[in-house]
Amino acid sequence: METQITDLFGLAIYTDKGMYIGEVDDVVIDVDSKKIEALVVGKVNDQLFELKNYKGLKIPYRIISAIDDIVLIRHLPGAFSGSGTIEEQQ
Repeated sequence: METQITDLFGLAIYTDKGMYIGEVDDVVIDVDSKKIEALVVGKVNDQLFELKNYKGLKIPYRIISAIDDIVLIRHLPGAFSGSGTIEEQQ
C-alpha cells in the first residue's frame, strides 16, 4: 500500500496499549537511504510528558507498528511516565 507523506500529518498516535501520545506534526526523512527516520509529535498529551522548553518529540520509525487512520506504536514501559524520554527534539 502506498501513501503520501503528507497524509501522515495530523494523525493521532497511540501505543498498542491504547495510550494517546499526540499527533503527527512532521516527518524526518533520511534522504540518503530514502527512508522515514522518525515522526515528530505535536499536541503532545501533557498528562504523559513534562517537557520544559518543549520543541517537539521524535518517535523513531522502528517502533511504529502500523499506520492507517491512526499511528500505532509499541508501548515502551517507562517511556511514558512523565519524563519525556522518547527523544526530545532540539
